[in-house]
Amino acid sequence: MSPTLSGVDHSLPAPASGALPEELFAELVAFRRDLHMHPELSREEFRTTEAIRRRLAQAGLEPRVLPSGTGVICDVGGDESGRGRLALRADIDALPIPDVKKVPYRSTVKGRAHACGHDVHTTVALGAGLVLAELDQAGKLPRPVRLVFQPAEESMPGGALDMLKADVLDGVERILAVHCDPKVEVGRIGLRTGAITSACDRLELRLDGAGGHTARPHLTTDLVTALAKIATELPAALARRIDPRAGVSVVWGRIEAGHACNVIPQHAELEGTVRCLDLDAWHEAPDLIHEVIDQIAAIYRAKWELTYHRGVPPVVNEATSADLLREAMTFRHGAHAVEDTEQSLGGEDFSWYLEHVPGALARLGVRPVGDPTIRDLHRGDFDADEEAIRVGVELFTAAALLE
Repeated sequence: MSPTLSGVDHSLPAPASGALPEELFAELVAFRRDLHMHPELSREEFRTTEAIRRRLAQAGLEPRVLPSGTGVICDVGGDESGRGRLALRADIDALPIPDVKKVPYRSTVKGRAHACGHDVHTTVALGAGLVLAELDQAGKLPRPVRLVFQPAEESMPGGALDMLKADVLDGVERILAVHCDPKVEVGRIGLRTGAITSACDRLELRLDGAGGHTARPHLTTDLVTALAKIATELPAALARRIDPRAGVSVVWGRIEAGHACNVIPQHAELEGTVRCLDLDAWHEAPDLIHEVIDQIAAIYRAKWELTYHRGVPPVVNEATSADLLREAMTFRHGAHAVEDTEQSLGGEDFSWYLEHVPGALARLGVRPVGDPTIRDLHRGDFDADEEAIRVGVELFTAAALLE
């Protein structure tokens, strides 16, 4: 059954309808800019955590910081309704990327930037929490809510596992999230039912063998050739061993071997990622990758060691949760504000929560209206139209008000 608006009194002024007051919007923009100027890497988000904790406490809430000192869990509303909580999740960490924008809120930390929009995600969840806390105090919050400010999304296998260990989903019925999308215009969200992101793992391959003079390769283990063969033939072999509809993609990011043009090295290394659209193929990939590497390395008599870092499974949006986001966005901004979106090859550890409770992630438009420039994620020039903060807050609050 799709959700209805029976829990909302349409005659009530903002914020009782879930709309974001202008004064609070201005505060949230300032909050986001402060985070943007002080980005912190995974599991180093101490300043960010304290800023979140302090503002929630000022609103009369009781935020709980994780034992590690980074990450916050905060409940809004009691459980008198007898319903499970709706969790609203945001990730709070930044990336080791220089901020190259020329804006007043440019990063003040060398080599670090909020180049994935986590500062926006954090601000959206905070703003929603503040609006919902006011509604709860007025007795107008129909269901309890849990705010989840998660550290270390950018590290594998992700800080979501830390939150799960802290029992963040106890009493939670459903979980929602947003992720900035610079391809989507501000004022809109991208949404789909089913897989919206992909699985992502990391590979570290080390090869060893008897090196020697390039004049006598037959007396050596030619690691450079072995490494090159693995780099090119492993992706090709997987394309023939796994259903192509699974979208398995192996891409190398680092290759290192040798120090001189006439010396065959004794050690070589290769690092890259495995991305996959399909959950079953994600489970199948490690065994196949080991098998193919072993076959190629054997031809060149190379000893090898593969460290396969399991990353995250795909985010698979559950139908009812996706419908809830769709109706919440339609209620606040109209049906035209929701557009269909593709499944991406990006990874997101929000997927770990969906192993336990139903939920969905929406792509939050952050591209300025009419701006043809595409500033992709994980780039030093990434920025967001701050009107997206209002849209995200109203999306989350409307979702909490729907019954």
